[in-house]
Amino acid sequence: MEKSYTAGKLFIGYLLLLLLMIISSPASGQSPCGNSDLCVVQFNAGFNEANKVPWIIELKDCKTTFIDIQIDATAAGKYKIVVVPTILIFNGDTEVARFQANIMMKMETEKKEVQGKINEIIMDAF
Repeated sequence: MEKSYTAGKLFIGYLLLLLLMIISSPASGQSPCGNSDLCVVQFNAGFNEANKVPWIIELKDCKTTFIDIQIDATAAGKYKIVVVPTILIFNGDTEVARFQANIMMKMETEKKEVQGKINEIIMDAF
């Protein structure tokens, strides 16, 4: 009489599947700027193009990027974007600051505030 190992085989199969999913998916805290140490990301949507923050590209000592949540639909959930535009600052893979638009979907935060936070992060590294 042979024993049935079906439950054990299923368990091992699920473990292998879980391992493959973990290996193949990017880390949830991963910065959208890749390997950049300090990164500023503006999230907006095509329907809110009029309220895009133009001074982001003028920020110093950091990498900048833009993500349109209408094109990259998973980004809004992954980075918990509830209003556009939203500006996130990442130090490595960690979000260190968040600036969100007002109820009218206009960014009230000014360039000097964001640059000040960048400067603070750089100084804290020493």
